Amino acid sequence: MLEIIATAWLLLLFGDFFSTFAYHVPEHVFGSLHLKTHHSAKKDFRHYAILMLNYQVLLDGFLGALPYLLVAILLWSFSPVGVICGLLLGQFHVWWRHTNIMGWQTPKFIVFWCQILSITTPEQHWLHHQKTNTGFGDIFTFFDLPAKVWLRWLRLLRMYFRSSLVFLK
Repeated sequence: MLEIIATAWLLLLFGDFFSTFAYHVPEHVFGSLHLKTHHSAKKDFRHYAILMLNYQVLLDGFLGALPYLLVAILLWSFSPVGVICGLLLGQFHVWWRHTNIMGWQTPKFIVFWCQILSITTPEQHWLHHQKTNTGFGDIFTFFDLPAKVWLRWLRLLRMYFRSSLVFLK
């Protein structure tokens, strides 16, 4: 039982880490897919991407989930049940953190436990939709501050590369 819990927790922790720092934050700086599908005025992600077959939203979701799947492959031999539980918990959290749009408010006792466990609530995730430079970390809130530092560093890197390209012309 301890292996199952440890594997599920490791999957969520490392999946969130790699998803945040290898996809989500770089996409905010260098890409447009995530910003267009997840932060646009239309906010297509809310309108049942699978039912609408919005391929851009599905691609953004897949790219965000890819780090979790890669970590799942690495952890599979340790505990297949833990991997499955971790993936299910991760998917449940994706659905739950987007319930804010339906007017659902997280009960205070759940908010209390989420704060203790550093788990992102729908209200915290909604802040990320309103202010794209805050609220990083899909599952864990403790990734927010390092993600902001990474975001600033990547923006400086982008400015450096742009100025280098202008200088070469």
